[in-house]
Amino acid sequence: MSKILITGGAGFLGSHLAERLLIEGNEVVCLDNFFTGKKQNINHLQDFDGFSFVFADVCYPFDIEADEIYNLACPASPIHYQKSPIDTTKTCVLGAINCLDIADRCNARIFQASTSEVYGDPKVHPQVESYWGNVNPHGIRSCYDEGKRVAETLFFDYYRNKDVDIRVARIFNTYGPRMSRDDGRVVSNFIVQALENKDITIYGEGSQTRSFCYYSDLIEAFIRLMGQEAIEGPVNLGNPREFTILELAEEVLRLTNSKSKMIFKELPSDDPFKRKPDIHLAQEFLNWNPKVQLAEGLDKTINYFV
Repeated sequence: MSKILITGGAGFLGSHLAERLLIEGNEVVCLDNFFTGKKQNINHLQDFDGFSFVFADVCYPFDIEADEIYNLACPASPIHYQKSPIDTTKTCVLGAINCLDIADRCNARIFQASTSEVYGDPKVHPQVESYWGNVNPHGIRSCYDEGKRVAETLFFDYYRNKDVDIRVARIFNTYGPRMSRDDGRVVSNFIVQALENKDITIYGEGSQTRSFCYYSDLIEAFIRLMGQEAIEGPVNLGNPREFTILELAEEVLRLTNSKSKMIFKELPSDDPFKRKPDIHLAQEFLNWNPKVQLAEGLDKTINYFV
């Protein structure tokens, strides 16, 4: 049994990760300030003897002993991180420093939840880990994109200079139960609008692409990556099947039998046109492939929102 700290532990992914680790018999400490995380995501975890919760903000130093640390603390949807851009950058940078300092002191292995947004609006497709990206350093998305890039820098500097045992995952679009209704990401937006028979809002012509990974596949990859020895460099984690936003909307409408109509609005600033992970590293080193395909995952997510 390990003692595992999850920052952002009351969030969509953090709560699922905590549940999986508790089921496997670990002691889990969830740290969250409920900026986007929710109490209802972790209420059921109180039934586990090994679960504890700490209300705190990763931007401020904290002292928790742990064998492993998963740093998931950061708003991940544009609506939330653009609402408080300075706090978002602080969470990425100061949060990484505080978590890394604990890992250094405790000799703990530490996992950083990075993002496909480090690639910006990519000129390489699909995106491979060796690609440095095409990111606007002062746009409305920069607080998140650049914040995560700096966090990666810190992780690799702690590895090179302090021999901290790090794992860095670049997460591509993920969805599933426990997403917030007001999350602002495309899957939850479309599902909520369709269930309420409201107009489906599509930005641009809907020809931009995304690759959608169901949460359970991603959590499996997290645990495999954390358990793998000697992986140097970031690892892409996502489902490599690529869909246009228009195809996603049509699938949601089909699965919900919705009467919603699709309306088209101007594309937001710096919105990436293509997004698809190259997952050869994850396949080779983690023996991992996502199993849940889009229709199945959407159906389960729709049932959660009903």
